[in-house]
Formats: sequence, C-alpha cells, structure tokens
Amino acid sequence: MNTNRREFLKGTAWMGFTAAMAGSASAVAATKLCGAGAMTTYADKPIKKVRVGVAGLGMRGPGAVHRLAAIPGVEVAALCDLFQERVDAQQNFLAQNGKPAARSYVGPEAYKAMCESDLDLVYIVTPWAMHTPIALYAMEHGKHAAIEVPAAMTLEQCWALVETSERTGRHCMQLENCCYGEVEMFTLNIARQGRLGELVHGEGAYIHDLRELNYLDPAKGGYQDYWRLRWNTEHFGNPYPTHGLLPIMQAMGVNRGDCFDYLTCVSTNQIGMDAYAKIKFGEDSWQAKLHPKCGDMSTTVMHTVKGRTIMVQHDVTSARPYSRINLLSGTMGCLNDYPFRIALAEKPGDGAHGWLDQQKAGEVFAQYRHPLWKVAGELAKKMGGHGGMDFLMDLRLCYCLQNGLPLDMDVYDLAASCAVCELSERSALNRGNSVDVPDFTRGGWKTAKPLGIETVDLDKLGLTDVKADDAQLNV
Repeated sequence: MNTNRREFLKGTAWMGFTAAMAGSASAVAATKLCGAGAMTTYADKPIKKVRVGVAGLGMRGPGAVHRLAAIPGVEVAALCDLFQERVDAQQNFLAQNGKPAARSYVGPEAYKAMCESDLDLVYIVTPWAMHTPIALYAMEHGKHAAIEVPAAMTLEQCWALVETSERTGRHCMQLENCCYGEVEMFTLNIARQGRLGELVHGEGAYIHDLRELNYLDPAKGGYQDYWRLRWNTEHFGNPYPTHGLLPIMQAMGVNRGDCFDYLTCVSTNQIGMDAYAKIKFGEDSWQAKLHPKCGDMSTTVMHTVKGRTIMVQHDVTSARPYSRINLLSGTMGCLNDYPFRIALAEKPGDGAHGWLDQQKAGEVFAQYRHPLWKVAGELAKKMGGHGGMDFLMDLRLCYCLQNGLPLDMDVYDLAASCAVCELSERSALNRGNSVDVPDFTRGGWKTAKPLGIETVDLDKLGLTDVKADDAQLNV
C-alpha cells in the first residue's frame, strides 16, 4: 500500500466519529420498556423462525453465516457489507447449500436499511468502530442485537447499549465465544458444583502475536483500512479484555451476586511493534515511523465488591505462544489452562500442593464436563469455529430466542467487560491509580441469580448432524 504516516493518521478520525454515532439512532420502534437490571432475566416471546441479518462479511462474518445457516429454525435473511463481492460470496454459499437467498445490502450505511427490514436478530461482525452504532440502530428498530467483541470501546457506548436495551426490551448480547470453550465451560461447571470452594481469584488474558496481521495490507487479507493498527496507534491500556475476562465473570457471578468495584492498570512501553516494523519495512517506512501508543503488555487487576480479584492481560506484540491463561482459584482448588492443570484439596482445610497427574485430571474433567459439551460438543467440533465454541455460542443464542429464554450473556455483562477498554487506559495513563467501575445493573446484581448450567435439546431442535465447515478461522 502506497501511503505514509500522515495519510495513515488521517484515517483515525473514525475514533471520534464513533462516540457521536453511538447516540444517533432515533427511537422509532421501542417494543417493551424494561427497568434497570431487568435484562438479566428478560425473556422475549419465543421466535419460531429466527430471521438473522449479518453485518460484516470480512474475516469473521463468513463463518457466522455458515454456522447460523446450519441451525434448524434459523434463516440467514440478510447480508450486509461494504463490498459487493463479499455479499455475493455468501449468497453463493447459501445457494450451494440449498438455503434461500438473503437480501443484500452494500455500502457504508447499508446496515440502516437492513435493520429497518423484517428481521429478528442483527448479528454484527464488523470492525470495532461500528459495533455500537449498528447495535443501537438495530435495537431502536425492534431487532435483537448480537455483537462481536469488544461490543463497545467507551463508557458512553456501554451506557448507550444498556439504556437502549432496557428501554426497547431488545436483547443485546456480546458474542464472547470463549465463554463456550470446553475448558471455560468445564471451569464454570466445577465452580458451580462447589468443588473449588469459595472463589477468590481469577486470571485471564489475550496473548497473541498479531504484528504480522496488524501491518498486513488490507488488499492481501489484513484488517480493513488497518482498523486494529489505528486503534493501537491512538490508545493505551487494554482494548481487548473480554476473551479472558468474561468466562471468569460468569464463574464468579459478577453482575449476579457480585459486582466490579474498581480496577487498576499498568502497561509496559511499546517496543514490539516498532521493532517489527523496522525489520519488515525498513526504518524509513511509514510503518516504522508510526510509533503506536499501546504498550506491549497491559496488566489490569479488577476488584469486586465481595473482595475477589481478577487479573486481565493484553499482549499482541510479543513473541509469546498464544494463551488466555484461564486460571480460577478457590479455597479448595485451582484450575489453569495453557497447559491445562488441576489442583484440588480432598476436603475443606486441606492443602493442594501439587497438580493432579494427567490420568486423575482427565477423570475430574470427565466428571465435571459441562452438559452443553456433553450434548453438543462433538457436533460443535465438526462444525468448527475455534474448536466448536463459536457454534455452541450461536446454537445457545438461537435456542434461547426460539424458546423464549433469557440469554446466557446480557447487556450488563457486555458493559462491565467492555468498560475495561476505557478504564484501563485511564488508569495506565495515571500511574496505575485505581478507577471506579460503574455498576451497570444499578443494584440489580444484588438479587440476580448466578448463571445456570444450561444446555440444549438437540431432538427439540431437530439437529443431529451438520456439514463440516471450511470457513472457520483459528484464533
């Protein structure tokens, strides 16, 4: 791409534009007024046939289309993207798999016409900047919204999504696929069964070297208009906290019996991006002269009202193997992933001074394997999407909509996890001083029940087999 640093930085105007867009949708189709905290238990009327519009058909969108199209009672009814060829590719997929053609919407604001059309759910798989604007417009026009992570980048956006979801009575779910990972769901189940004792501490992360992809020319498969690199250029802190954070929130009952109180964040200097750019593109390149702000390693520690702590890290610029850490510690045991390990005390008061051997750990894993993975795990692995977690996420979302059930993840979970984006930056820029985390439930967490151990009825869905998908991307 023939560009320079000045031309690249002109493109960061979208960051300010996002906040303005967040409140731009007009309230034309409010369906049901809900009070503060009400969306945790909110269940809309059952939707026999879920008509879905997918916005964004770049990196993650095609996989979403393929998964949704495989679920009985779900119709991919609309496709939306900036580029006609991307829409055409998914229309071809639907035709080749015997599915009805979807309506096509192409252009920067084509999502508006799609949201105004006859749909039940808008599934948003765009770059970060458009997550909140599209979700707000969808809810204002009577549609449920499901949003890729992070669903919001600022506190203003978090509050806008919460208040719009409550006012319109539309679900607003963050598509946090890691909450449906096999290890994460096992962890949720064993914690719910009390085997870890009283939960005390958790650790999560997104450690994934993305330097090559950040700088990759969009025409050759990189992020559209370098949107992720642009964010790293202008911001500090942790812009991508939810993969590691939300599964721990569910296990600890954050927003359901506990609530975030405050956080503190520190970040290293940015070294990895500059070093990579100089080596790959030369010292005189615009890439080498860009000097992104986002530190190589960001470490945020969150403190809850009940005195628990959660550490969340973000590092996408170091030569480290991929890890989400996935650590959960209680008074009777500890689980850790990457590699997977379990330590358990035999009874309260006993210590756990070593990790279980592989055989014993396997037995514990089998004993506490989550029911959703027992029922649909093999099917999910065949369908694909990060080892099956993407498919289980979509399956549960559609199952809840079809059966009039509350969603596993509500708008308050979305807001509490996404608030880290802005609050971690504030703290890191202020020498790691603590920053209060808003209670988006406004006290609703005190009476809300913890997330249950939910599954699906495959016979009820009429789903016993799916075609293996070849469009899924690895993390």
